[in-house]
Amino acid sequence: MSQRNSSRIGGFFNLIGSAIAVAAAVESGRAPRNRDLRGLGIEPEQFRKIRY
Repeated sequence: MSQRNSSRIGGFFNLIGSAIAVAAAVESGRAPRNRDLRGLGIEPEQFRKIRY
């Protein structure tokens, strides 16, 4: 496996991990971590404006 493919696979798992972490935080009534929001391409300040 090339370094490029390995990097893409790692990025995919980071994306999935961030999605799971954000979903779990919202489900439990907590604010998601900024790092996880940014990993999904969501600006934390904008996310905080959403009523959930």
